[in-house]
Amino acid sequence: MVGSLLYAGFYFGLHGLMLLLMWLLLPLPRSAMQKAVRLWAAATTWTLKPLIGLRYEVRGAENIPVGAAVFASKHQSAWETAAFYLFLTDPVYVLKKELLSIPFWGWYARKAEAIPVDRTGGGAALKAMVRAALRALDLGRQVIIFPEGTRTAPGTRRPYHPGVTAVYARTSAPVVPVALNSGVFWPRRRFRKYPGTVIIEFLPAMP
Repeated sequence: MVGSLLYAGFYFGLHGLMLLLMWLLLPLPRSAMQKAVRLWAAATTWTLKPLIGLRYEVRGAENIPVGAAVFASKHQSAWETAAFYLFLTDPVYVLKKELLSIPFWGWYARKAEAIPVDRTGGGAALKAMVRAALRALDLGRQVIIFPEGTRTAPGTRRPYHPGVTAVYARTSAPVVPVALNSGVFWPRRRFRKYPGTVIIEFLPAMP
């Protein structure tokens, strides 16, 4: 619990500082914002080890393609909402549209060209998301999508949303499934975090 308190102080302190400083990057190219987000992701991920005792292990790194690809990942905690910046060259997340309305944070997500999806928008929203994902892939970026659409506790299942299938059907880029166990140590909607090793495994690309 002490470690969780210390980490929360560091996390929100750094988060507030970065939100202020990143405002200066809005007039600059997207790559500048991506570098800032990568720095934030590295700091918040690496600090888990000394404060919580929470490490991570990467398996299947040889399955990470060079260039454009889609990563269809399990989603159990906030850990993976930043961690892909540590493993990929130019990641872009598919996220719910409501997040872009958050002051500051939403501005920066737009600058990084995150892909919004309106979960109540039906077929039109799905088509818009697919078009945005295909544009990102054409630029050689790596699209991260959570097919279950929300954080899911370890050992439970939710139906997969059709977004990843729609992208898969329209692109020749590899689609890489990603397994992880982050929810064991960073449970959803829980303040306390636990020591251990988050395992993230990149599986072979789907045929």
